[in-house]
Amino acid sequence: MDIRAVMMGLAFAAMWSSAFTSARVIVQAAPPLYTLSLRFFISGLIAVGIARAMGQTWHLSRAQWRAVVIFGLCQNAIYLGLNFIAMQRVEASLAAIIASTMPLIVALLAWTVWREKLPRRGVAGLFAGIVGVAIIMGARLSGGADLPGIVLCIVAALSLAVATLTVQNTSAKGNVLMVVGLQMFVGAAALALPALLFEELVIAWSGTLVFAFWYTVLVPGVLATLVWFLLVDRIGATRSATFHFLNPFFGVVIAWALLGEPLSLWDGLGVVVIAGGILAVQLARAEVRRG
Repeated sequence: MDIRAVMMGLAFAAMWSSAFTSARVIVQAAPPLYTLSLRFFISGLIAVGIARAMGQTWHLSRAQWRAVVIFGLCQNAIYLGLNFIAMQRVEASLAAIIASTMPLIVALLAWTVWREKLPRRGVAGLFAGIVGVAIIMGARLSGGADLPGIVLCIVAALSLAVATLTVQNTSAKGNVLMVVGLQMFVGAAALALPALLFEELVIAWSGTLVFAFWYTVLVPGVLATLVWFLLVDRIGATRSATFHFLNPFFGVVIAWALLGEPLSLWDGLGVVVIAGGILAVQLARAEVRRG
């Protein structure tokens, strides 16, 4: 892995993790589902426009359209929708930590339900991840963290994990950015109806809100996606996935630095244990794929 790939991996992890901080800012001032639906619509327009400029097509196979719908609903509408709702009550750092455990949930479901092989190092990583989550949850709940909000974050991570395993063998075949853009349109449409039914369009306008919204659209929404696919093209999906172990670190540190969220010793210990578990699981699964 060369230095350029390392820098791309670090940039992706930082951009992905920063989305929780900007989302926390947004949902404190605007209805979460309305803003998320609008974000996906704008990001979808940009992604599809770039994809068309790159020569990609929206004439997809049946399997690709299935992936578009499943990921558009499970990742964009359910996973991010529930996280946005939860972050009205849950701190960005905690939401980021829970979301970053998704690789652990995928590995656990693949091992126990899909019966995929998982070496001992991966099993140890799973248990380490569970211990890390328990450390943080114990400390946060004793400190008054909102339990319903935590449950929403956990359900969101489970939704994305199931979607990932359901369509894991579907190839985009050169239409990756187009597929991502179309998934965003599915998410925008799916969130629009509950937003109209259950939310009031009341917004506390400020420069901070406008900046956070456009940052979320352009950086985690579009730029991080482009960097991820460039990284996968450079070093492969399996090696790229190892950078996910950095997400708990970046999620906590960015929320602490920009929002002033508290960072306790227990948080630090839990994050280190979770990150180590994610890295162990990703390396073990990579070993299995190499065969």
